Amino acid sequence: MRVALVHDYLIKQGGSENVLEALLRLFPGAPVFTSYYCPETLPEHWRRYDIRSSFLQKFPLGKTVNYQKRLQYLLPLMPVAFESFDLREYDLVISSAHAFAKGVLTRPDALHLSYLHTPTRYLWDMTWEYQRNFRQLPLLAGLVPFVLSSLRTWDFQAAQRPDVLIANSRYIQKRIKKFYRRPARLIYPPVDTDFFRPLAAPSLDYYLVAGRFVAYKRLDLAIEAFNRLGLPLKVVGEGPEYDRLRSRAQANISFYPHQTRAGLAGLFANCRALVFPGEEDFGILPVEVQACGRPVLAFGRGGATETVVAGKTGLFFEEQTPEALMKAIQSCEELNWSSAAIRAHAETFSGARFDREMVNLVEALFHDLNSAGLHA
Repeated sequence: MRVALVHDYLIKQGGSENVLEALLRLFPGAPVFTSYYCPETLPEHWRRYDIRSSFLQKFPLGKTVNYQKRLQYLLPLMPVAFESFDLREYDLVISSAHAFAKGVLTRPDALHLSYLHTPTRYLWDMTWEYQRNFRQLPLLAGLVPFVLSSLRTWDFQAAQRPDVLIANSRYIQKRIKKFYRRPARLIYPPVDTDFFRPLAAPSLDYYLVAGRFVAYKRLDLAIEAFNRLGLPLKVVGEGPEYDRLRSRAQANISFYPHQTRAGLAGLFANCRALVFPGEEDFGILPVEVQACGRPVLAFGRGGATETVVAGKTGLFFEEQTPEALMKAIQSCEELNWSSAAIRAHAETFSGARFDREMVNLVEALFHDLNSAGLHA
């Protein structure tokens, strides 16, 4: 069976790239087709994979810029980039998509599975926030609504092309049904529970918030709550909101730039709890922290409601306000948490579980195709 993998773009390691690597372990040697590949900003081991980028690779983006910000100027070309890949020789195509990768063209008798991290957010439910990025460029700002409208039409049509859609959470299943009018299978993404493990004697002397410094992550909420409480908070990450967040933080809040995986594991395992104030599609970070035996204080919407068990592995706050978060923090201080119970829950999201469910799905689908005589 000839297998190809497709991914939106390869610029930095994140949750969707973790899923792609899990697929590469399942299908070793499979080529990865992607719109743009930047080996300089990815871990070294990515260079051993067979990565085939589109014609967009010829556009110079520079070596020290915010690649995602530059790529937004290439959005009108993204559909063409993915439709230009010649995948006729492949029997199985698996796309890992939060944007355009699901729109590749395949043989009629080939099987295309698309693992959707989310319906494209800036096309369906974050359009207004995205358009604000162009406020300082009046000419482009006037064109953006027309470009997004055209891309929205293409995105809906592209979502009809895969034979099977796979959602990374029940939350995303509902979004797929709403925006793409299609059902989706559920397979939670893999979490490296072998790497992220509890410590025998954690320090538990600080709270933790982590993620890319962008507005929708709501890290400002955590900073405001800890400003008022005076408890120690470590803020891990980087991004365009850094200066604004840093200027608001008081002395009890410290900032840490990009960390190695080992550094993250240490921060996770030693924290009193993770604060997770945003609404995420799945949110692999809370599961990694729970794998380290530590609880999570999460906003009670999105994927976190599927990965955190209230009262056992964490707590929810129902409003994105400092007051609601402060109440959750105070409740956390009063509870005795079982590291073993939290860890056991996180293990249900292991990489072995992801591998098993993906293989079972592929085998079942090919069996059905062969039984129907539809696969060459």
